[in-house]
Amino acid sequence: MFRKLLIANRGEIACRVIATAKRMGVATVAVYSDVDSHARHVALADEAYPLGAAPARESYLSIDKIIAAARRAGAEAVHPGYGFLSENAFFADRCAEADLVFIGPSPQAMRLMGAKTQARAFVEQIGVPVVPGFHAAQDTDSLVAAAMRIGFPVLVKASAGGGGKGMRLVATASELRGAIESARREAASAFGDDSLLIEKALDDPRHIEVQIFGDAHGGLVAFPERDCSIQRRHQKIMEETPAPGLSDDMRRALRDAALAAGRAVSYMGAGTIEFLVAGEAFYFLEMNTRLQVEHPITEMIAGVDLVEWQLRVAAGEALPATQEEIAPHGHAIEARLYAEAPARDFLPSVGRLDHWRAPRESLAIRVETGVREGDAVTPYYDPLLAKIVARGDDRDVARARLSAALRECEIVGVETNLALLRAIIASEAYGEARIDTRFLSRHLELILGGDEALDEEKETIVLSAGAAAWLARLRAAPSDETPWDAGDGWRLNGDARQKLGSRLGDRDVPLEIAPLSERSFRLRTPTASALVEFEMVSRRMSLRMDGVERKLTVVPHAGGFVVVLDGRNHELSFVDPLAPPRARSEGDSALAAPLPARVTKLFASVGESVKKGAPLLMLEAMKMEIALSAPHDGLISEIRAAVGDMVEQGERLIVFA
Repeated sequence: MFRKLLIANRGEIACRVIATAKRMGVATVAVYSDVDSHARHVALADEAYPLGAAPARESYLSIDKIIAAARRAGAEAVHPGYGFLSENAFFADRCAEADLVFIGPSPQAMRLMGAKTQARAFVEQIGVPVVPGFHAAQDTDSLVAAAMRIGFPVLVKASAGGGGKGMRLVATASELRGAIESARREAASAFGDDSLLIEKALDDPRHIEVQIFGDAHGGLVAFPERDCSIQRRHQKIMEETPAPGLSDDMRRALRDAALAAGRAVSYMGAGTIEFLVAGEAFYFLEMNTRLQVEHPITEMIAGVDLVEWQLRVAAGEALPATQEEIAPHGHAIEARLYAEAPARDFLPSVGRLDHWRAPRESLAIRVETGVREGDAVTPYYDPLLAKIVARGDDRDVARARLSAALRECEIVGVETNLALLRAIIASEAYGEARIDTRFLSRHLELILGGDEALDEEKETIVLSAGAAAWLARLRAAPSDETPWDAGDGWRLNGDARQKLGSRLGDRDVPLEIAPLSERSFRLRTPTASALVEFEMVSRRMSLRMDGVERKLTVVPHAGGFVVVLDGRNHELSFVDPLAPPRARSEGDSALAAPLPARVTKLFASVGESVKKGAPLLMLEAMKMEIALSAPHDGLISEIRAAVGDMVEQGERLIVFA
């Protein structure tokens, strides 16, 4: 076994690999970019080496820098994780030249199966059905002509990687050239390779994949299939195994096709064969020649550590088990927690994690994360924060456990898809396993499910918790110990009370607080009155309102507090009722950057008249492209950004006359 391992990645997968390596007694080496210098994976590793600037092409995609770090550290092997260079055969070659063991398949297998274009042609030759598509010439005219022959809708896909990066669904010919250009840029940014393919888009298929594993001695096994159909931006957000509702014949056919593909290339290490399933027909989609993001659900039902298998096989050992010895049991489901805003077309969110509370781990609950409270979510990398995994003896038990684990999650500082994940797992459609790749587009109500208004009782609870935290902070602040400075609402010849203006979400709510003791007060709002008692330790509050006790979290944030009630965040700020009213913001009509990002393309020019919805510029952040459109009809008077510029959140990019 290796003595020292370098992990050429970041985030939760780097932390995941480090955990197994340490358990096996293997020393670990991390690499990091400038913005990751204090990241969790750096803290967990035994050693860490800098790579340079934040953009991936200057750090995590720099082969020369990673090889140099491995040599300097004296590492014997390199684990690429997933994404970045994990499916880059040239990187595997360079590792071999530097006498480093690449934890993955051979470069030959990666070239054949890791590139979608060649993999499609290869599996078609061995009798595995494929979706109609085109994977030859790379010039735009040839790709356009192929799409016209295949017929719309089509998928434009990056050939060199996965995870939904560099993928565009195109419904009409007018969208095609723009989609090709955008997919090329995103693919180059994510994988360092801008090659594409065109594929027919099937109607409402399921996305099913089979995890295979091979060794250098001819051993090859397949695990139960995983259903990865629930996706956004062509990227998975929930996965489960085994896939619900498949016939036994379909399960065997998928496994046999996956094993046939693996044997044909003498596959070694972890790999995944992905299929689209429509009724009783299935089609090869692609092969991922690496460990998958969703590998924990397979580990949970099979009782194995696939990272340990990777290390043992790469060190020359035989597979730890044969196909006959693999005896999975139960059901497992994974939910991916992302820093993004589902209601705003899943726009990535950046900021500081002011509060992060993960579910309690157990034999049935597993949390994979690369972040800690206080960490910054930057615009440079994928916005995945954590994976929450639950296992049960059957699907219903796994679903109930995952639902409970998601209710335990608390996060303040960035927007997340947590409310969406909770809504999906609780939905009738998911409970009945009515799932396919269009699940979210058919259930848009789930995307907005976290925005329902508070009822009167819960609003009073939130206001009470915020008022309690405000009082606690006021009493903790230094004073001159005179009646005029005390924070107890004292009045000469009158009952103690204090009027306070609050803002809950986008509403102003006047409050009156009458302190009764150090930890109790009476709260009055325009619609309610309550006797409130509270205890607060750090951010955890025990709140008793009219005798009913509840546990909440209250986090100081942006001049006020975020009250976490029933897993939902409620922003509450307090204002001086005697202060002058806030001035209405005038300013010029402008298009602002929704997050820190790099400008990749401009579609408009100064003096041009544009219609509402017209594309104006393209941004790149978190390994994806974000198109900004005109918010209304107007005349462009100024463009304040150029292609290649890094822009800050809120920065005005295009000004209208």
